[in-house]
Amino acid sequence: MRVVIIGGSGFIGTRLVEYLQKTDHDARIFDKNPSSAFNGLVTLGDVRDQHAISQALRGVDVVYNLAAEHADDVRPVSLYYDVNVQGAKNIVQAAERNGVKKIVFTSTVAVYGLNKPNPDENNPTEPFNDYGKSKLEAEIVFNQWAEKGDGRSLVIVRPTVIFGEGNEGNVYTLINQIASKRFIMVGHGHNRKSMGYVGNLVDFLIRAAEFGEGTHLFNYADKPDMSVRELVNYIRQELGILTPLPVLPYLLGLMGGYSFDLASRITGKQFSINSIRIRKFYANTTVSTSALESIGFKPVVSLQEGLSRMMRSM
Repeated sequence: MRVVIIGGSGFIGTRLVEYLQKTDHDARIFDKNPSSAFNGLVTLGDVRDQHAISQALRGVDVVYNLAAEHADDVRPVSLYYDVNVQGAKNIVQAAERNGVKKIVFTSTVAVYGLNKPNPDENNPTEPFNDYGKSKLEAEIVFNQWAEKGDGRSLVIVRPTVIFGEGNEGNVYTLINQIASKRFIMVGHGHNRKSMGYVGNLVDFLIRAAEFGEGTHLFNYADKPDMSVRELVNYIRQELGILTPLPVLPYLLGLMGGYSFDLASRITGKQFSINSIRIRKFYANTTVSTSALESIGFKPVVSLQEGLSRMMRSM
């Protein structure tokens, strides 16, 4: 089976290519960036370039779309829509032109918004930022493609925070802050977070390519959820840090985040702290995985073991 991973040079894409090769798939990458692990498999191109996408999907059986603008503070804001929405439109046009029948799209749990009570796939969507809004619009584009039938299979996966070896996202930053003893807990830490280990997510993405005709929608997280305090304490324990955990009241932390927002606007620099990240850190961001459980999918690696593997690789 010939597979193209759009956005395959990134963290999740690299692991996906590695697993696909183990199962003898003909995997190729389409990305604007080279791949540190599989550069010989890369066609350099931009998802916003419809002609380039169409060329890349010739003779392809399955398309994984992992490409996205996803940082909290992308400027200009229009990039979220140019890449995430127009990119989706370009992909479905290229799929129709080339007769591609299977698309697997990684969306996001951000489509639900913050502090929602464990939403499942039937819950209303209420994204609070442009990243979530643009991903939801992209879902609509892919759904419209799938609704045309003709044997088309669409799998939309809404992952939560994904971490693991090679990742330099929020969990990586958290581990580094704790290791350097610069971390301060914002709020009480009782809020819970759904998370997922990259190896488990990739196991599911590979299985998703086997689903039949129609649209299939899944949240992705590894259960059980951890509270922020449990997460921080586990990392501190693994690092051998025994000093008391410093805590900052949420409102003070949020005011600090707004101060960094202002500094960013004035200087044009991007900072690791901003109001959106403070709000996300303090919020409950859990999702239901009942759809995953209904098909019998079980992650192999626990959250704690995944965290330990990541820390050992750093």
